[in-house]
This record gives sequence, C-alpha cells and structure tokens, in this order.
Amino acid sequence: MTEADWNAAVTADVLEERYGLVANVVEPVHMGTDTINRRVLTDDGIRLFVKEYRSGADLEAARTAWDMSEYCRAARLPIPRVWDDADGNLVTIAQGSAWAVVDEAPGRVTTAAMTVPLAEHTGTVMGRMHRVLAAYPLPRRVQQSRWRTGTAEDAVAKCDTVLATALRQGHESLEHLRTDLAQRREDLKDHVHKLRKHLPGTFVEQALHADLSRTNMIVLADAVTGVIDFRGATGMLAWELGRAAFDPRTVATSPEWKACALAMVSAYHEENPSLPQGEVRACARVALLYMLFSFYGATTAEYGLRPEAEADLKRHWNERQTAIRRMLDSLSDLDDGFASLSTGGGRS
Repeated sequence: MTEADWNAAVTADVLEERYGLVANVVEPVHMGTDTINRRVLTDDGIRLFVKEYRSGADLEAARTAWDMSEYCRAARLPIPRVWDDADGNLVTIAQGSAWAVVDEAPGRVTTAAMTVPLAEHTGTVMGRMHRVLAAYPLPRRVQQSRWRTGTAEDAVAKCDTVLATALRQGHESLEHLRTDLAQRREDLKDHVHKLRKHLPGTFVEQALHADLSRTNMIVLADAVTGVIDFRGATGMLAWELGRAAFDPRTVATSPEWKACALAMVSAYHEENPSLPQGEVRACARVALLYMLFSFYGATTAEYGLRPEAEADLKRHWNERQTAIRRMLDSLSDLDDGFASLSTGGGRS
C-alpha cells in the first residue's frame, strides 16, 4: 500500500467511525501548513473538506476558530457547515490526530486580481461578519500589531536577519532580494512615522476572522460563496478591512485596484456603519504599515512547501513589494476617495 492509499484509508476510517460517513473518493489537497488537507466525496454524494491537524497544533485555538465559523454561519453568512462528530464536537480526536470536517463550498479560491463587483460583495460580507462578531467573546489569541507598535529600527534590523537567512538557504534570486530589502529599509525609515501620524489614537478591537484574505474566500461569479479557515483572534477591524481591501495581487496587477478598494470599503461602511469613520479612512495606511512590517515570503525554504506553493509565496512577496510602491504613490488619491464616503450612521 502506498502512502497516499494509507492516508486515504485512515481518512475513510475516521469519517466512518466518528461521523457515520462512508468515503467514496479521497483526494489530497496540497495546501496549508498547519493541517493536512483532503477532499472527500461520500457514497451519498456529499462533498467534504477534511483537515487533519499536525502534531503540536493549538487545538484550543482550532476549536475557537471552528466555533466562530459556526457562529457566523448561524447568522446566515456564507460559511460552509462544520460537521459535529459522534459526540457533538467540532474537532474530533481519532487515529492519533485531531480532525475537522467541513462541507465544500461551491466555487473556488480565485488566483486572479479582484474585480470591482467582487470587491463590493466582499466588503458587504465582511461588514456583516464584523457586526455579527461584535457580540462574540474575545478569543484568547490576539492578532499581532507590530504595524502599530513595533519600531522601525527593529524592522530595519529584521531586513538584515532575512538576508542572512537567504544566504544560508542559497536563495536563488539573492541580488533581487538584496535590492528589495534595501528598498524596504528606506521605506521603513522614511514612511513609518509619517503614516502613523495620520492614524486614530485608538482602534476598535473585537473578535475577527483574522485571516480574511483572498486565499480564504471561495468565489463564484463575482460573489463570495464561502469564507473558510477562520483563524479566530482578537484584533482591530481597520486592520482586517485594510488587509482585504488592499490585497497585494490586486494592487500589484490590476489597473482597477483603487476602484476595488473604494468599492470594498464603501460596501463595508454601509453594512457596518458603527465603525468610526476615522478608522475606516485610515485602513489604507494600516494596510501599508502592515505590509512594511511583514517579511513573509522573502525566504521560503523554512516552510517545507511543495514547489507550486513555494512559487506562490515568492509571488506574494513580489506583489507586496509592488503594492507598497503603488500605495505610497497614491495615498492622496485614496484619501480623496475615502473622504467621499457617506456619513450616514457612522461615528466620526
């Protein structure tokens, strides 16, 4: 029996023993770092996404994330159902591992830049989700906020650490990375203080999805049909809004990126007008600061990814670099666009 056959057999056993489901087809899905993922078609035609947690995973955080997912689904948001096991648990323990089983949402994760209609629908879904999660208990996990509190000096020093890691790994584009990091050092020194000067003194914090990016939204015909992979953390709404509105792939590759951002933020504001307008308008600077303080994707060997996933992560780094430049050059245009948001219902 091959390793793939053995894994499929184990998955089928777990589904039958803990969920009363009979697997007809089990296919590996080569994505994710915290879980081993498989698509399953049951003998009665149900399409499922099965996650097996790797050893050492934070199962308390996983249970919170799945509970949050179900909480949002109960509020009629487009969230795939999480299956209860035989004991009513959202995370089951079987065959020496922790598992979660979810319905597969119709559509796919888009690999292209957003369109304006998709951005608008994403903003609507996010605004509703934030309204719903305002009443959810604050998760123990807290979303990092180096973009707001970290020093530019520490981030500049991180550039040196990243370059040293790249040297050890034999990075295939070392000179290109060296140029990227030199630009990042300049941007950190020149822009962090200026960007932070325009931020509100306080931000609303509450329970968030905390990983509401393009890769965790299932899309069909310019509509979000499934929000997946909740991380479940306490964090700032303006951060989650800005991170989604200024998706690096869209900013880096689409001539409509500013229209997409404005469409998403406008739709969000209509659905969640209680978020102070100062925070809504600050989301571009929050997104910029978040990108400036992130080095994810600069090096990749440490993650042990498959070639296609590693290539996508490298592309993500390059798109972020381009997005930073475009956003820095367009802040006044973005400010003008956000200033036109309706004032109805929101707090200034």
